[in-house]
Amino acid sequence: MRANSLAFRLFLWATVWTLVILVITGVALSTLYRHAVERAFDRRLDVYLRTLVADVASPEESSDKFPQSIGEPLFELPLSGWYWQVTRLDTPTPEVHSSRSLWDNNLPRLPADGSANSDDERQGYAEGPEQQKLRIAERNIDLGDDGRYLIAVAGDASEIDDETRSFDRVIGVTFAALTIALLLTTALQVRFGLAPLTRISQSLAAIRSGLAERLEGEFPVEIAPLARETNALIETNREIVERARTHVGNLAHALKTPLSVIVNEAAARGNDPLAHKVLEQTDIMRDQVARQLERARLAARFTVVGTLVDVPPVVTALARTMEKLHRERDIAIAVDVPEHVHFRGEEQDLEEMVGNLVDNASKWAQSRVAIEVVSDKPASEGENARVRIIVDDDGPGLSPAEREQVALRGQRLDETKPGSGLGLSIVVELAGLYGGVLTLGTAPIGGLRAELALPGG
Repeated sequence: MRANSLAFRLFLWATVWTLVILVITGVALSTLYRHAVERAFDRRLDVYLRTLVADVASPEESSDKFPQSIGEPLFELPLSGWYWQVTRLDTPTPEVHSSRSLWDNNLPRLPADGSANSDDERQGYAEGPEQQKLRIAERNIDLGDDGRYLIAVAGDASEIDDETRSFDRVIGVTFAALTIALLLTTALQVRFGLAPLTRISQSLAAIRSGLAERLEGEFPVEIAPLARETNALIETNREIVERARTHVGNLAHALKTPLSVIVNEAAARGNDPLAHKVLEQTDIMRDQVARQLERARLAARFTVVGTLVDVPPVVTALARTMEKLHRERDIAIAVDVPEHVHFRGEEQDLEEMVGNLVDNASKWAQSRVAIEVVSDKPASEGENARVRIIVDDDGPGLSPAEREQVALRGQRLDETKPGSGLGLSIVVELAGLYGGVLTLGTAPIGGLRAELALPGG
């Protein structure tokens, strides 16, 4: 998942909300469990408190009115954390009776603003002997002539904290495992849910590479219209290109006949200066019309989606053909072409460009020509692959000024060599239509190097 991808955004939002919900749920569960433990603890304290109230309220007048034990051994162990204390409030000096576990200490009283119920019973936390955290339940009772008493029972609050911490650990481990499971499920859901989009992307790449002609297969209802409209767009593009080709052909035929008539009429006038001028201008017209029609034909052809040409067979065949054409000069043409190199365009255009370069190199070479094909991978995402065709010869080569001149249409540096001077300019125009470029330089073997860079597949 890349940072700017739809899958990453969906996964990120799902992760954030999953963590937020689980954290809130964990905190809520921990709080509810702590309250439940406190209520259970308070019920335990309330049992002891009621027992003490019953003993204090007993009508018997004896020293047993304040018992030392209420049936719980923890109240007998010094500083055990479990204490009870009965304080008579209506005497000049409060009389305090307490459990043996309290030793010579006194229980703190809960603040006056503590929680209270209808029985004037309060619960709360306070610090006891040895800095213990205690959960205290206390109650005021009025026995009339027998006095007013404050009865308090305290228990070690660490039991509540320990129970809550134990529960929190279990919740933490459980929610951590649940988080991992939910994130894995979310990742699988995102991957599965976006799989049709990935399939469309791959299908479009196959169409652009010439491996397919349209989007095939069944797609979910949400993106089926996208696939349908894309196929319709591809078909419309093909129809437009076909119409453009037809119009170009019709225009070529429509102009050919009038030009032929003009040429015939002018040629019939012999040495008439006007006839010579007409013939001269007619040749220019023919050349311009042919050039513009060729550009229109190539532009229309290049808009066709999904044209891919295997480069090695084309280059190898051209090299063998050029060796035969220049057999009398004994020109050796070496070819270095890796397998599975493709050109994104029409085969006849590749033949025309490479053929012109190899033919030009063979005309000027002394004994050998070298052809090398290099496939360059995309430098970054979004860029297309490139194929470079390098043609070297061991001829005289060209100066920088001469290299600029030979690329112009009809320019020739040596009239003794056969040709029209259109070869390199045709290569430049064809390469430009495909977004490619022709670069001239010095070959390692001494002559001219022509490097043709074209879109690859």
